[in-house]
Amino acid sequence: MDRAYRILVVDDDPDMLDFLRVLLNREGFEVIEALDGASALRAAYNRQPDAILLDIMMAGLDGFDVCNRLREMTDVPIIFVTAKGDTENLVRALTAGGDDYIAKPFQPAELLSRLRATLRRAGKKAETTEQAGGDRAAELDDDRRELVLEHRTVYLTPKELQVVHLLLSEPGKVFSTEAITAHVWGDDQPSNPNLVKQYMCRLRRKIEVDPRSPRYLRNVRGEGYYFDTRELT
Repeated sequence: MDRAYRILVVDDDPDMLDFLRVLLNREGFEVIEALDGASALRAAYNRQPDAILLDIMMAGLDGFDVCNRLREMTDVPIIFVTAKGDTENLVRALTAGGDDYIAKPFQPAELLSRLRATLRRAGKKAETTEQAGGDRAAELDDDRRELVLEHRTVYLTPKELQVVHLLLSEPGKVFSTEAITAHVWGDDQPSNPNLVKQYMCRLRRKIEVDPRSPRYLRNVRGEGYYFDTRELT
């Protein structure tokens, strides 16, 4: 049902935010609002929306920057909703990782139709991946950014793929936070000292049946993380 869907709306125009909130609430969606790119990234990480409506022209991080950063942490559907309706910006939006694009001004019915279609496609993709995998134990597909774990297939963001790739290169070996950071980010060292921990939390939510009691992504306090394959067939 629509009410189960949580939509993050990102626009620096308060009037547009109000309009979209009223429109989506009326249709049964839960709405999260963000007035700028930084707030959008925090909301996407903390609230885990089902889809994102994203403006392009914003101060600070514009919509393209936000989309690029979002794609490092999530595959959630992103629909650009913007006054920049020319072909060049359409191509840039889709290249950055957007799933759809609608130009302002728009008809509310068109926006709702595109949003529902995008959510349906995402839902079918998730349903398909739950059924995939067969009897393979742990298999990583770099090209498709998929981890097949027993009978489940998990889609990974580019950075998540690099983390899992390192851990699976030597199952059971404990990799320090510093080693993971160097492997994934190289010389572009992140300023957030808890970034690796945050990635592990996200990966556990994707991979583990019970993220609070992980079977595969394990850690040794004060030393680092390792991938435990002993329970895999």
